[in-house]
Amino acid sequence: MLDVTANNLWVMLAALFVFLMTIAVGFLEVGEFGEKYDRSLLKTLVITCSALFFMAFLGFNTAFAPTINGMIGNPLYNGIFLGGFNVNVVGMLSGVWWSMGQSYFNTGLTTPTYFLFETAFAAVTLALVGLIALHKVRMTAFFIYTIPYFIIIWAIPAAWIWNPTGWLASLGMSDFAGGLVVHGAAAAAGLGIMLQIWREERKKGYKQSPQVKINVNKGWLTLGLLLLWLGWFGFNPGSVLAFNNEAMIVVITTFLAAAASFMSTIVSTKYILKTRPKLVDGANGVLMGLIVITPVAGFVSPGSAIILGLLGGPIFVYGEKVFAGMKWFSDPAGLLAGHMSGGLFGVLMVAFFAQSAFAVQSGYPNLPNGLLFGGGMQAVHQLGVQALGIAVVMPVVFILSYIAAWLIAKAMGGITIDYVKVFKEGR
Repeated sequence: MLDVTANNLWVMLAALFVFLMTIAVGFLEVGEFGEKYDRSLLKTLVITCSALFFMAFLGFNTAFAPTINGMIGNPLYNGIFLGGFNVNVVGMLSGVWWSMGQSYFNTGLTTPTYFLFETAFAAVTLALVGLIALHKVRMTAFFIYTIPYFIIIWAIPAAWIWNPTGWLASLGMSDFAGGLVVHGAAAAAGLGIMLQIWREERKKGYKQSPQVKINVNKGWLTLGLLLLWLGWFGFNPGSVLAFNNEAMIVVITTFLAAAASFMSTIVSTKYILKTRPKLVDGANGVLMGLIVITPVAGFVSPGSAIILGLLGGPIFVYGEKVFAGMKWFSDPAGLLAGHMSGGLFGVLMVAFFAQSAFAVQSGYPNLPNGLLFGGGMQAVHQLGVQALGIAVVMPVVFILSYIAAWLIAKAMGGITIDYVKVFKEGR
């Protein structure tokens, strides 16, 4: 009983840290764009409250209830709004959520605990999508987008990979805390919105998408970074879903990767880009390390975490250089260079750096050692499964996101703000 109580308390605390990350993204936006912060913080409140409401309504079921043919959770498994007024909902006052029982993760988490934790993940994922929406998407349109997002778009990769009856999970796909479910899928969803923005900008006569101006506010940037880093204390260690020694190891792997990536990003900026590193470069370096380690944090040693962090810096620098050359979209906060590149890279690195001794304690007893630790053909197979997950999830999320944005635009006569006009008027 003590272990179950400790697990629930730990994961509930971790959920609060993850919720903090959504607000921190708003602070980070203020720090990078240096403008009045009411719109950024309003957006974070829209995201947080919409996540709680729509995940309770159906999204938690479509993501985490027993799946229908491995594709989507049963939307009526626990009823809408977590059972509504029913006092006998399984796992509410007694028992555990079905996947937290002995047949699967065996950590004893109750429905309220697991709901809050996964809802926090859904919220921060949309906050990442919203990085491209702040200056160009109408707030009403963005709010409407949250409805299909939390019920279907976010739920699809979660149901496939994090739900133990999902079809990718059944194949052995492993994504510890969301390299694909969070970071990669956020980038795919963001691309769907970017495409609709570009279609509307072309109709307005633009030959290329107006690039959002960066105007760093050092105080807000630093505050946003520190709060995000603090939030990752819940993001990765909480994903063990239990209060055990492995959760403490994940704290170390997460923080070491961030520190190593900071150093490699500074060096890469200086010697690859031939520019003097700035505060924003250091901040992006820390974030890149946190992103890269996310899908493998519960499977690797501290030494592997340092190597992955060191690789993160040059990946971000090159990624930013490549995506900066794309003229049909604006990606001012590095959603693609950071979250997509780092998240997908980390997902593939599971097949190289995983060590089964760590994975077992994180709830993944069937994950083999990686190629660098003697995994052999099992590791090669794991690499194929990881790549399959990426190849399927990214286009599906992109298409669903674009369809949602297109339908909203049809209903509202467009989703965009004229960024150039607003910027010139100083609003």
